[in-house]
Amino acid sequence: MSENPYRHILLAVDFAPESEVVVRRALAMRDRFDAKLTLLNVVEYVPPETELAGGAFMAEPVLPSDLDLERELVDVARKELDGLGERIGVPAEDRIVEFGPTGRSIEHVAKDLGVDLIIVGARDHTWLGNLFGSISRSLLRHEVCDLLAVRIGEQEDEG
Repeated sequence: MSENPYRHILLAVDFAPESEVVVRRALAMRDRFDAKLTLLNVVEYVPPETELAGGAFMAEPVLPSDLDLERELVDVARKELDGLGERIGVPAEDRIVEFGPTGRSIEHVAKDLGVDLIIVGARDHTWLGNLFGSISRSLLRHEVCDLLAVRIGEQEDEG
């Protein structure tokens, strides 16, 4: 087994202020293992035409009818991701914005990049999160690579 198990780390970020603990953990892992760090933000959009039936979304995947809204969501995500990348020293080519279901998008990017570790925040404290399952639980069902789910408290006091 390699002395350095993590050569490429994928950090899935959502830009919530309380998620800063997840960013700090990713930086610690990057520094500890001298790994490449790639940032990923997934823009998940549920078109208004999608029906919610019995607690599940019932529709074929469709492009949003308002492509301007899609572009705007991606543009905002790109600006946020670029700001974070500049702040923590991640090159522009290692900042990715994806559009689609969060868990599946993280999994596909991780496979495509051949990452060794995915880092996500875990904050399932709502009934909806408990009903559908968390992103981290979704990723655990797939054998892409190791997963670090960093617990995000409701009142994160770390600064």
